[in-house]
Amino acid sequence: MAGTATAYPATGKGTNCLICNTTNLAGAVLCSECSAPMALVHDSLAQDREPQIVSVIGESNVGKTVYLGFLLDMLSQRAGEFEAIPKGAYSIDLQQSVIAHMARRSFPPKTPMEANRWYWAYYQVRQPEISNKWADLVMPDMAGESLAAEVASPETFRVIRGLLSQSAGLLLLVDAGRAANCAADPDFFGLKMLSYIDALHGPGRDARVSTPTAVVLCKSDYCPECFDNPREFVSANMNRLWNLCQSRFDNVEFFACSVVGSLAYATSPDLEYVIPVPLHTALRGVLEPFEWVLSQL
Repeated sequence: MAGTATAYPATGKGTNCLICNTTNLAGAVLCSECSAPMALVHDSLAQDREPQIVSVIGESNVGKTVYLGFLLDMLSQRAGEFEAIPKGAYSIDLQQSVIAHMARRSFPPKTPMEANRWYWAYYQVRQPEISNKWADLVMPDMAGESLAAEVASPETFRVIRGLLSQSAGLLLLVDAGRAANCAADPDFFGLKMLSYIDALHGPGRDARVSTPTAVVLCKSDYCPECFDNPREFVSANMNRLWNLCQSRFDNVEFFACSVVGSLAYATSPDLEYVIPVPLHTALRGVLEPFEWVLSQL
């Protein structure tokens, strides 16, 4: 699997997309083929080095948008001694949306399936205490339903295939709370997702995926034992995913994280469903998976 995305230059006929290499008109805002923002190309060319894609993947309702929004906000506030610079105002939209919604004690809306409505973030990141080397990171907020559709029928979302085939690092988010309650869905989704990535890497029986892959146990506040030993939790509660990681992935690590400190549930006479209300945030283990992936690049 490729470790970096190629910053494709503008040509006489237009500009090539960073994700799928489709040639677009010079003034295009979105790629005509995969709907990736063309601003990524212009911003990456300005850095004079190839950007690296870090993909945050996971099933619907696992908390990808909230996780990525808080991660970007922590980076921009120099958590963990990181220095992070957004390249383009569009890179701030996701974290602004997440922080604003959580401050109002509500979760942000679900990410639409349409790729042209996704949030994208392009950040320059480094840890001066460890290294002065800058990493140019592209991080999109992909819809869980779109990921599931692409895994079930490859080439349905060309932007997803392009992203994952070029990803320098992966963060696979799985629902630890449901897994602890004996639900098999988190295990099966993780298994499908990593099987898809394994197939992108190559069909060879002896070929193993070397891309740094962090398996992140989201909602670990429901099962605090995740924080004590994430590896043991995955081995015991998501054995299918664990076995595939051991068989096909050379560089994988396991982490536990939680974002919401406490939840309430609300409804009203005119509603037929219950709405979860995040009363406050209590970030734990959000930065560590990203920090590990970055250290492996």
